[in-house]
Amino acid sequence: MKPEPAARHETESERLDRNWNEILQELRVTQTGTQILTGFLLTLAFQPRFAELDAFQIDVYLVLVVLACITTALALAPVSLHRALFQKRAKRQIVHIGDSILKLTLAGVAGVLTGVTLLVFDVVVGRAAGVIAGSATLVFVLLAWLLVPQLARPRRGERP
Repeated sequence: MKPEPAARHETESERLDRNWNEILQELRVTQTGTQILTGFLLTLAFQPRFAELDAFQIDVYLVLVVLACITTALALAPVSLHRALFQKRAKRQIVHIGDSILKLTLAGVAGVLTGVTLLVFDVVVGRAAGVIAGSATLVFVLLAWLLVPQLARPRRGERP
């Protein structure tokens, strides 16, 4: 049995508005990060040292560019969703889809962070260091983003 949520004394409409505002705040953070990472990746191909990359590094780079662009598009998608459904009495759908998009965006950010770490360490130090650094980054992201929230959840009978 789930513990009773703390009473907020809000209507469904007020709850949906609050949830949408919380999603927007989270998206503001992820949008900036994804845009900066994408911009960084896009400039790399125009650097003189780019010609020295081996086939593996170029493949990783291209996968990262695609993943970063998709992640950036996902981070911006709730804006388009809201615009398309604005004043159409679809707040519940906007919140639900926005939540799903935000989760996909975070997965994309985790992939880009992991891949960028792999690529940079691979180019600067070597392949083994790249794999270790990329793996460590992925483990850290998973711990920080999945395990910490689980540990922070109120236990049954605890007040939130």
